[in-house]
Amino acid sequence: MPTQSTTINKKTTKAKSKKRKISKNLVIVESPSKAKTIEKYLGSRYKVMASIGHIRDLPRSKMGIDVENNYEPHYISIRGKGPIIKDLRKEAKKAAHVYLASDPDREGEAIAWHLSYLLGLDPKEKNRVVFNEITKDTVKNAFKTPRAIDMDKVDAQQARRVLDRLVGYSISPLLWAKVKKGLSAGRVQSIALNLIIKRQKEIQAFKPEEYWSIDAQFKKQTKKFNASFYGINGKKLELSNNDEVKKVLAPIDKKKPFTIKDVKKSERVRKPMQPFTTSTMQQTANNVLKFKTSKTMMLAQQLYEGINLGKGGTVGLITYMRTDSTRISDVAKHQTSAFIRENYGEQYAALKPQAVKLSEGAQDAHEAIRPSAVLRTPESIAQYLTKDQLKLYTLIWSRFVASLMKPAIIDTVRVDIEQNDIYYRATGSQMKFPGFTKVYQESKRKDNILPDLVIGDEVMLVQNQPNQHFTLPPSQYTEATLIKTLEENGVGRPSTYAPTLSVIQKRYYVKLVTRKFEPTELGEIVNNIMVDCFPDILNVGFTANLENDLDSVEEGKQEWINVIDQFYGPFKNEVDQADEKLAKIKIKDEPAGIDCEICGAPMVIKLGRFGKFYACSRFPDCRNTKAITKEIGVTCPQCHKGQVIERKSKKNRIFYGCSRYPECEFISWDKPVGRDCPKCKHFLITKKTKKGMQVKCSNCDYVELIQK
Repeated sequence: MPTQSTTINKKTTKAKSKKRKISKNLVIVESPSKAKTIEKYLGSRYKVMASIGHIRDLPRSKMGIDVENNYEPHYISIRGKGPIIKDLRKEAKKAAHVYLASDPDREGEAIAWHLSYLLGLDPKEKNRVVFNEITKDTVKNAFKTPRAIDMDKVDAQQARRVLDRLVGYSISPLLWAKVKKGLSAGRVQSIALNLIIKRQKEIQAFKPEEYWSIDAQFKKQTKKFNASFYGINGKKLELSNNDEVKKVLAPIDKKKPFTIKDVKKSERVRKPMQPFTTSTMQQTANNVLKFKTSKTMMLAQQLYEGINLGKGGTVGLITYMRTDSTRISDVAKHQTSAFIRENYGEQYAALKPQAVKLSEGAQDAHEAIRPSAVLRTPESIAQYLTKDQLKLYTLIWSRFVASLMKPAIIDTVRVDIEQNDIYYRATGSQMKFPGFTKVYQESKRKDNILPDLVIGDEVMLVQNQPNQHFTLPPSQYTEATLIKTLEENGVGRPSTYAPTLSVIQKRYYVKLVTRKFEPTELGEIVNNIMVDCFPDILNVGFTANLENDLDSVEEGKQEWINVIDQFYGPFKNEVDQADEKLAKIKIKDEPAGIDCEICGAPMVIKLGRFGKFYACSRFPDCRNTKAITKEIGVTCPQCHKGQVIERKSKKNRIFYGCSRYPECEFISWDKPVGRDCPKCKHFLITKKTKKGMQVKCSNCDYVELIQK
C-alpha cells in the first residue's frame, strides 16, 4: 500500500512533467542581437529566433518574374538558409503560438509574409508584432496587440522588388553584351549616377567671373572693428575689376574721419531643427562626423537593436532608424520637456513644440529617430559604446533634445560708415539667449561685437584691403548632398539611399575623391547608354511618380500589378529598340609605357570592375597583371631599398606600402614624409587635423609643425 509521502512524490513528479510539456511561444526576428535583447524582455515563456534577414527571394540566375502571368514572382529559399528554415519549422511545430516580429517597415512586413508562407501560417491570423523601439515596456506592450500581416505593405515591397528586377535584369544583359560583363543598371542608381555626371559637366563647362571686395578696419578711439565696402551714395555696388576698385578708393582721405550714417539693431531668432529622419541623419553624420552613409546605417542598426549597458542589461538606445517622419510621440515630448526643465532650466523648455510639416511623399509610418529614453544621456552610457557608436548616439540625442527647446536669440547690429559718399558696412552679432544651442549646434559660432556706435559718431580708417576673387563652379556631390538632392526630387526612400550609393561605387561607376563623387570612364559609358536608350528611367519626375505609386499601393489605393503594368509596356519597347540600335562599345586599352617582366611584351592599361590596372598585351597567352601604383618620392623606412607607394584597400581606402612587397611588409595608413623622428628615430608621418596637416612621429608623441 503506498504511503502518503509516495503519493505526494508522484503528484509532484506529474506536475513537473506537465510543466515541462507546456509549449513556448516562438518569436521570429531578423537579427541574432535583436533576438537576444527581446528574449530577455519576454521571459521564459518565449523563445526568440532570428531569420538572419530575408529567407526567400527571387533567383539570382534568372529574371524570376512571369510577365505573361500578372508579373507573378517566382520566389525560392535563399541559398544557405536551409538549416535556418529547418530549425524555424521545427520550433514552429511545437510552439504554442508563432509571432513574427521583423522590422516595422515594408521590408520587415515582406519578411514576415515570407516566413508565414514557409512555416504554413495564415497571414490573416494576428501573429504580426511591431515596435518602433526595443525597450522592455514597448516590446511587452506590442505583444498585447498583435495584428494580421499588412498585405498592402507586402504588395508595395513586392512591387518595388519586381520593378527593380525587371529594370536590372533587362538592362544589365544589354550592358554585358554591348560593353563588358559585371555591369548593372537600376532605377535609383541610374539617376544618382546621372546627377553626378551632370554636375561634373557643369563644373567642366563653368567659366569663372572676376569680382572684387574691399575689406577694411576702422577704429573708434582704441577699439578696432572690421567692415567691408558696400556702395556709393547708400546704394550697393558690385566691383568687377581692379579699375573699379581704384575709382572707389580714389576719393577716400585716410587722414579724415568717416561718419556713422546709420545704425540698425534687431533680434534674430534661430529655431531648432527637427529631429532626424533617415536622410537628414545620413547627411549630418556625413557632414559633421565624416561618416559614410553605409557606416551611419550600420551604427544606427546597432543602436536600435540593443547595446549591453552592464547592470542595465541590453537595451535598444534609439527608435527605428528608417523613417521619413519628424513626428514625436506625446510620451516622449512630455518626458523630454521635464528633462530639459530639470537639467537646463524652465526658460529653455519650449512652451509648444514646433508643428511638424511632412515633406511631399513622406509616409509618416514611424516616429523621427530619437533616443528611446532621454535620461540615457551620452555621458551616462559612454563607457558601453564604441567611439563611433557614441558619436552617432550623441548626434541623435542632442538633435532630439534641442528640437524641444526654445529658439536661440541673437542681438544683431548693422552699421553704415560713410566718407565722400563711399559707404562701408559693418555687422555685429552677440548671443542674447542660447536656447537650443546649449545642447546642439553643427558648427561653432563666434560673437562679433562692435563698439558702441550711434549716428553721427566719427571713426578713423586704419587700413583698406582690396581682394580679387573669382566665382566658383558648383561643388561636386558628396554623399550628403547627393542624398539631399535625391530626397528633394522624391527619388528613392529611406531604405534605398545607402544601398544606392554603395552600388555605384562597387560597380566603379563613380569614386570618392576627398569625400566627393567623381564619375569614372566606365560610369560615363553606362550613363550615355541610359541617356540614349532609357530616358524614362533617368527622368526624375517619372521616377518620383513611380515612388508615389508605390506609396499608394501601401495605402491600399492602387493594385501593385497595375503599377507594374503601366511601367513595363513602354519600358520593354525601349529595351528591344536599344538591343537593335546599340553597337558594341570597345573600351580601348591604353599603352602603359612599360614592358611585361615575364614575356617582354608591352603592357597596357585595362579598365576592370575595380578600376584601371596594368596587363600584358599578349593576354590570354600571358596573364601577367599589376596594380597601378603611385610613388610618393619616399624611400621605404623599413627596408631602405624599395619606394613607398600609394595603394588602395578593398574598401577603397588609401594606405602606403613598400614597392618590394611581399619581401618587405611595410604598411602605414598615414603618409610618410621621408624623415626620421629626432626623438626616437622612427619615421615621421603627416596627419590631418582641424588646423591643417600635422607632421608627427609614427611611434612617440613628437609633433613638428602644422602646415595650413
